[in-house]
Amino acid sequence: MNALPNPDTPHGCITQVKGIELGHHTHAQRPTGCSVVIAREGAMAAVDVRGAAPGTRETDLLRCGNLVEQVHAVLLTGGSAWGLAAADGVVQWLEEQGVGLDTGYGKLPLVPAAVLFDLSVGDARIRPDATCGYQACANASKHPAPQAGNIGAGAGATVGKLYGPACAMKGGIGSASITVQGITVGAVVACNAVGDIVDPATGQLLAGARISPDALELRNTATRLLQGQAPSFALPGTNTTIGVIATDAALTRPQLERLAIAGHDGLARCINPAHTQLDGDTLFALATGQSIAQALDMVTLAAMAAHAVQMAVLHAIEQATSIRLLELLLPAYADLANHPRGAS
Repeated sequence: MNALPNPDTPHGCITQVKGIELGHHTHAQRPTGCSVVIAREGAMAAVDVRGAAPGTRETDLLRCGNLVEQVHAVLLTGGSAWGLAAADGVVQWLEEQGVGLDTGYGKLPLVPAAVLFDLSVGDARIRPDATCGYQACANASKHPAPQAGNIGAGAGATVGKLYGPACAMKGGIGSASITVQGITVGAVVACNAVGDIVDPATGQLLAGARISPDALELRNTATRLLQGQAPSFALPGTNTTIGVIATDAALTRPQLERLAIAGHDGLARCINPAHTQLDGDTLFALATGQSIAQALDMVTLAAMAAHAVQMAVLHAIEQATSIRLLELLLPAYADLANHPRGAS
């Protein structure tokens, strides 16, 4: 099989999927923002939630057996539950473009959404709103988007918080895609995990909980937990990795549910621990059906989904940059280049 990432960006991009656009908007007043995946012609959709503290909108719409089968966009946003207001701006923008379900009274855009908690990074009173969602749509493009890290929904994302936010590091947002025999699967992921980030190819820690607020050496959360070092629990729901998987294959909703489930394998490969009671990990899956290539089997598609999600997380972490807000310092992956990163 010929399996190649999109050459236009280091790990590909979800916009390599036919019928998909991606847009980001970063708030000007603090590190927060939103990102939107648009399917103007509609896409079959499903969702899989593995974290115990999700914040979502319109996910009931995506259950098997419900009337509506297609959505027109998915929003990923910061700001905790307040950030769900950004979806109103996405709906407004899509309606202005004539995109949506024809109700007989107007075109109704269907926009599921998921949030992550970034209120501890800067002034918590500043959250994404409808204006932010609208602007993310206005910024959307079908062309490969090399931007990653501290933008959109990843602007205020952090990782490695199980031993307190003062020892955390900067998370971010990233995208990736892979094509096999003319079918593409892509992902965009905003990584705000409580756990550490590890490169599954090498076992090397890339980012996570540091040994102290003023150190760059990593603690290695999983090892410390197994040695009996009790964590400093964060408030449940203050950590979440959210994302969208998309393919241009034609899939049914049950098949898409399997794709979303497989995507969580990609999260678990590079986030340790993942899917905790403190996280709200949520992955959406979309199928535009716009590829003319012969359909692939579900085992292959699931492997592609897990790989795309894994690479999107790694891209998010690799491209993140450090930030300092008053007494809070959040170093990034690049800052660890010449420092120990903990035992693998």
